[in-house]
Amino acid sequence: MKIPVVRNILQANDRLADANRKVFDGAGIFAINLMSSPGAGKTSLLEKTIDALAGRIKMAVIEGDLQSDFDAERIQRKGVQAVQINTEGGCHLDGNMIQMALEALELRDVELLVIENVGNLVCPAEFNLGEHEKVMILSVTEGHDKPLKYPLMFQLCSALLINKIDLLPYTDCDIDVIRSSARQLNANQAIFEISCRTGDGLPEWLDWLEAKVRSSRGK
Repeated sequence: MKIPVVRNILQANDRLADANRKVFDGAGIFAINLMSSPGAGKTSLLEKTIDALAGRIKMAVIEGDLQSDFDAERIQRKGVQAVQINTEGGCHLDGNMIQMALEALELRDVELLVIENVGNLVCPAEFNLGEHEKVMILSVTEGHDKPLKYPLMFQLCSALLINKIDLLPYTDCDIDVIRSSARQLNANQAIFEISCRTGDGLPEWLDWLEAKVRSSRGK
């Protein structure tokens, strides 16, 4: 009996996600769903991205978390619109949550919407939000076994950012293994080795993101 229930939930969510996509497309907004485990560096990456693209791309952010509005406050201090969604224990965002959050944003002139999902390597990948691209962050401190342990997210994400490479000397993580495993799951995935602390690798990520935004707007 559980399988039909899960299927119905996902189908209902897909309908809401389709409606969200129509809003994004109608407003000329490129939307990404940013996912990772807790502490991998999503909000830090967002802060660096906002600083780098200031004056070039107009952004808005939807922050998903179990509790608190700390992350939204960090983003708002950067001068960017941000809405916080607290899932109250839920392990992922869904299409309905995004639909409601959009009502609190002024979408006019927004070119890039980043949806920072709840920290989790399983559930967020299963729920479409209407985004154009799924992007994930994996920190080297999590180890190189994660692609094969959590394959769905790596299969679905068009970009993988391997963060905290400045800590590589202090871990047993093998980036080559991450790359190889990720490529087995998604041969077309763009992979960036970055450090939000030092800035290493961020220009390549920013070039990829800006190209996606410009392409989606026909520029």
